[in-house]
Amino acid sequence: MAAQFGRRLRKGATTTAVAAVAVAALSASGAPGTPLVGDSGDPQPTGTAPSPDSGAATGNSPYYTDLPPLNTPDKPGTSTNLPVTGRAESGIPASILAAYKKAEQTIAGSDAACRLPWQLLAAIGKVESGHARGGRVDANGTTFSPILGPVLDGRGFAMIKDTDNGAYDGDSTHDRAVGPMQFIPSTWAAWGQDGNGDGRKDPNNIYDAALAAGRYLCAGSRDLSVAADLDRAVLSYNHSDAYLRTVRSWFEYYKRGTHEIPDGTGAVPPGLGGGTDPSPGSPTPSPSPSGTTKPKPSPNPSKPGGGTTTPTPKPTPKPSQTLAGVENAGTGPLTATAGDTFAERIKVRARNSLGGPLAKVSVTFIVAGDTDAAFTGGKTAVTLLTGADGTVTAPVLKAGETTGKFTVRAVATGRSLPAVTYSATVTARRADAIARTDDKELTAAPGTEFADTVEVKATYKDAIAAGVAVTATMITDAEQPAENDKGPYFKDADGKTVRTLTDLTTDADGILKLPKIYADDAEGTYKLRLTTEGGATIVIELGIEAPTASQAPEPPAV
Repeated sequence: MAAQFGRRLRKGATTTAVAAVAVAALSASGAPGTPLVGDSGDPQPTGTAPSPDSGAATGNSPYYTDLPPLNTPDKPGTSTNLPVTGRAESGIPASILAAYKKAEQTIAGSDAACRLPWQLLAAIGKVESGHARGGRVDANGTTFSPILGPVLDGRGFAMIKDTDNGAYDGDSTHDRAVGPMQFIPSTWAAWGQDGNGDGRKDPNNIYDAALAAGRYLCAGSRDLSVAADLDRAVLSYNHSDAYLRTVRSWFEYYKRGTHEIPDGTGAVPPGLGGGTDPSPGSPTPSPSPSGTTKPKPSPNPSKPGGGTTTPTPKPTPKPSQTLAGVENAGTGPLTATAGDTFAERIKVRARNSLGGPLAKVSVTFIVAGDTDAAFTGGKTAVTLLTGADGTVTAPVLKAGETTGKFTVRAVATGRSLPAVTYSATVTARRADAIARTDDKELTAAPGTEFADTVEVKATYKDAIAAGVAVTATMITDAEQPAENDKGPYFKDADGKTVRTLTDLTTDADGILKLPKIYADDAEGTYKLRLTTEGGATIVIELGIEAPTASQAPEPPAV
């Protein structure tokens, strides 16, 4: 159905005039977004408290009042007729869904008594911004352009004068609600969070905004598993019974079941588009009797005088300006030793519909898989623009300590186009030589332990080979040696006899000191073989021999 918009604190409405007075009075009392039903006593966080004119996290700016479908989705496994992909309305973009769930987990760890359900954040995110314009966020969860509500200048909406000098909303005269969870700047200054650990509190980042919304909803001693507390929390977010009913509807809908969809593919509420202003109060298309959609002029409350505007259709891009996809631009094999940088750099090309290069295309490079490899600065996702030749090169990729294969994906940011996938391999640190650091003779009497420690040094191309895996084995003297069953041995953590050790690694100087070695009662000369990752090997002789008469201790005097 066509979107309808809730506009609280609208001039000329008796009920909202009363609400505005109540909002101002309750806000001035110091409680954060104190709801109309009277949830007093909630503490303010450290920072500037929301403006008395705001009365709520969003400043009571417009919201989308579309309701969920009547046939809500079933939870997985409860319906055999539910399509695998689920209904479009129940799909939540991957990054957005991850942010809601991460906020729930974070708050559960610090304020378990609140019992914040992520579905409540999803309901509010749906109502406030359509899940960040259908998941149009970059790899770090930040919207491609700011999501801004209408100017809160008293013309159709609350009057909230500028509190941030335009830092968040770009308006140094009046405030505007900002980001996917639609915080006004004064509220964000008090409640803003760093949900993705990048050191910034950005209201346009879904991880930051979702965590901030969760903290705000949990203010005081609320238990959101209690219906009355949940209602108070929602009303504290936006003072409107209609808003509460709308959020409640989506909350119940998402509790029935959701599924993940790719970022950027979610439904965008009419009026949001891809620009910087969601403007729920701006014109939206309405169906004509013939079934076609025609623009419908309507008052624009953010313009002085409440004039009318009519959307103008966007011109169709030329084929030479239309992005058709991204492709590999000659990247070679990606292989590196653990801890080293990859010599090869990933490079992609953006092409237009004619097959030619396309400049200024946003490309996001994403490291994926079971790996600790990362781009320069420890980043696992980086967004860059293509140059005049249509190509862009990813930052230097550095291998971590985890060996094996992983992937790097290059995607046209915010586009539903196939990604370019690169396979990368991290190999274990290697050594091509290993030698003892001394030449002491290693002997022990039967049933005793060897007094001297075996110490070796590994190198690779004459340089220190740090972090190299080494295997130590007591071997037989056969042409094809096997593990010996007698002679010198090690002990495991339980004190049991073992003759092979595999969890050995050289230190930062390439040095390895073996654990203590013991002798059994079988006299003779034995061999200890050390083998490094990379194939370097050394065989060390160990002797078990009884002491001579001159070495034997004198009998005690009688």
